[in-house]
Amino acid sequence: MSRRSLLRTGAAAALGLTAAGCGFTTADPVASKPPDEPIKVRPDGDLVYFNWADFVDPAVFAGFEKEYGVKVIQSNFDSMEGMVAKLNAGNRYDIIFPTAKWAQRLAAGNRLRKIDHTRLRHAESVFGRYDYFADPWYDKDSAHTVPFTMYKTGIGWRKDKIGDDLTGSWDDLWNNRARGKVFVLDDRDEVLGMAALKRGLDIDTENENDLARITDTLHSLRPRLRGFSSDSYNNLLNGNAAMTQAWSGDMAAMLGQAKDPSVFGFETAKEGAPVNSDCYAIPVNAPHPGTAMLFIDYMLRPENVKKNIEYIGYPMPVGGSEDTYAAIVEPFPECLVQATDLKDDLYFRNGTSKGEQARDTAWTHVKAG
Repeated sequence: MSRRSLLRTGAAAALGLTAAGCGFTTADPVASKPPDEPIKVRPDGDLVYFNWADFVDPAVFAGFEKEYGVKVIQSNFDSMEGMVAKLNAGNRYDIIFPTAKWAQRLAAGNRLRKIDHTRLRHAESVFGRYDYFADPWYDKDSAHTVPFTMYKTGIGWRKDKIGDDLTGSWDDLWNNRARGKVFVLDDRDEVLGMAALKRGLDIDTENENDLARITDTLHSLRPRLRGFSSDSYNNLLNGNAAMTQAWSGDMAAMLGQAKDPSVFGFETAKEGAPVNSDCYAIPVNAPHPGTAMLFIDYMLRPENVKKNIEYIGYPMPVGGSEDTYAAIVEPFPECLVQATDLKDDLYFRNGTSKGEQARDTAWTHVKAG
């Protein structure tokens, strides 16, 4: 399966999670006041790691274990909601990997330790080269996070099925040549956002009239739609999809599996391509925060950045790694994520409780057909 094929961002609002409430259990005493003292960067136990499955090269794990004499104890989640549920249940992890909007929720809920970037020897390769992350919207001054990966959303397709004369627009998902073999991501924000961009609306709109227009737009796609699936990687490879909404990183990873990469294409839409990023973060109750800091710094070493980019297919915002990723996605140049893409303000953001409920209702109608 694709590395992010189980992502279910859309379920967030169903749990009533807003930036203010964060969906965290209020009974947890550690949620009220994170420790003030900086984390000492030193081995203080094995690394308890919680991430999407298969998102770090095993060789990088092995090198970290050997160098610092610790073990990496892995657990995986299949959604951001699943990650929070585990945290609320009292599970303790040293390092987690929230997306941008979830990092904001975690920080607002006092669930993250502060990360002193000056204690990371390789932090300058991130913050000195990608100034966007020096003070991102989701975490002021990146006080609790370090960016891990970044990606954008576009359209993947099979040229052997529908040709190579697409328009570079979200309208291409309505292409009659792909009728019956079109997939969109099984992700509320991505699908509503795509239709919003097609209609010239804000990707995070909570306005009921806007959402009605978005729902109508997506209903018009139904006759061409085969289904909702975030496994765009395999749907294209096995021919289930002639065209699919897709994350750029999954399309890059697919290139390594395709017998003939020239059969496939990937485009981002001229109306706008949503962009997102994952973060390193250390929970407030991490048992071994020093080891977590060592792991972040180890992951930022140039040789490990290169290995991981080649393994997962997602770029990492680390200076000097750009050529590595560009070489991987040479057949799909629109997979590249530039600093200007980050600044286009096409991130999915946290909404109000009422707005999230309205978006959930729209998504329910879309899924129901």
